[in-house]
Amino acid sequence: MTASGNLRVNGERLWRSLMRMAMIGATEKGGNCRLALSDPDREARDLFVSWAREAGCTITIDKMGSIFARRAGSDDTLAPVMMGSHLDTQPTGGRFDGVLGVLSALEVIRTLNDLDYRSERPLEIAMWTNEEGSRFAPAMLASGVFAGEFSLEFGHSRADRDGRSVGAELERIGYLGDEPVGGRDIHAFFEVHIEQGPILEEEEKTIGIVTDAQGVRWYEVTLQGVESHAGPTPMDRRRDALVGAARIVERVNEIGLAHAPLACATVGMMEVHPNSRNVIPGRVFLTIDLRHPDDGVLDAMEAEFRARSDEIAAAAGLDLECEKIFAYAPVAFDPGCIEAVREAAAGLGLGAREIVSGAGHDACYISRVAPSAMIFTPCIGGISHNEAEDIKPEWAAAGADVLLRAVIAKAGA
Repeated sequence: MTASGNLRVNGERLWRSLMRMAMIGATEKGGNCRLALSDPDREARDLFVSWAREAGCTITIDKMGSIFARRAGSDDTLAPVMMGSHLDTQPTGGRFDGVLGVLSALEVIRTLNDLDYRSERPLEIAMWTNEEGSRFAPAMLASGVFAGEFSLEFGHSRADRDGRSVGAELERIGYLGDEPVGGRDIHAFFEVHIEQGPILEEEEKTIGIVTDAQGVRWYEVTLQGVESHAGPTPMDRRRDALVGAARIVERVNEIGLAHAPLACATVGMMEVHPNSRNVIPGRVFLTIDLRHPDDGVLDAMEAEFRARSDEIAAAAGLDLECEKIFAYAPVAFDPGCIEAVREAAAGLGLGAREIVSGAGHDACYISRVAPSAMIFTPCIGGISHNEAEDIKPEWAAAGADVLLRAVIAKAGA
């Protein structure tokens, strides 16, 4: 059997696996909470490892806790074709963000086992640690260490808001591996992911052929004013940190709109101190997320954000600290891998279109060390990072079918 033949995954089995994984960290509203290196994350890892071993894969774990499940090739000395994503979620995340890529890769292995099909190159599934960046910033942490963007020491030192570090939590849950991080030869890397936007569904396309990914920059801002009583303190004497933060939020939104349609600008987190109803806020911490597929435009957005924030803080009598904690440049994926995805979708007769990813993904960092591409499937209403996130079983199967054919095209018979 060849990649141009009737080669398809078992869609029902894939869907059952997705639904079983969704039981771990399930939320009342139908989503998932599997924060990186939490107990639910450990349980999800354990389940994935058990499934991969049942599929005949050998398991290795690196020092960032990323899991690699390997299926031998007929020439096991060749560099592998790798595929995968992540299992961690947002606090109120969905059932498919990340996990679809991991379990689609597992379904590829299972399907090849069913068909007694041996690829020339070995195949590997990668399950990357802390892609979301929700508990530990920055996002895509383990794949960033793998690609040389961050040091291992930096990766292990990242701490959550309670002071628990990545290194300590990896050891606690039993996933502090001994394999070196990175430095491995990879022939190609593919990641299946839900679009996390509305375009594919609105255009009735089943597959997104991802050509590029937006650049992303994250900032942490602290505004320091003066706490004082909400009653006796006159309005014109106040140094209200929350008022300053509100003005920055509005300006960030305006910057995104000014660089539409490709720009995105978001304030996603805010902590107000002391957070009491009759105390003027004296300190506010907030996060800024700027995105655009053009680095020059990102430079302009950053310059405007910093200038306006300084002006707002000065006018309100506030001290401002602003730190850029995470940034990666726009990504152009590998033409050969993109073509493999394009041909796979066409061979299956699936409606497809080229698309730019608005979100960051592990494939963005892996593209620095290996030819890489991504495959998008639609998600209902374009909703993601939300417990209401949903897809159709046939979309999941289609994405895995494209992955299967693209992987075989690169791995050889």
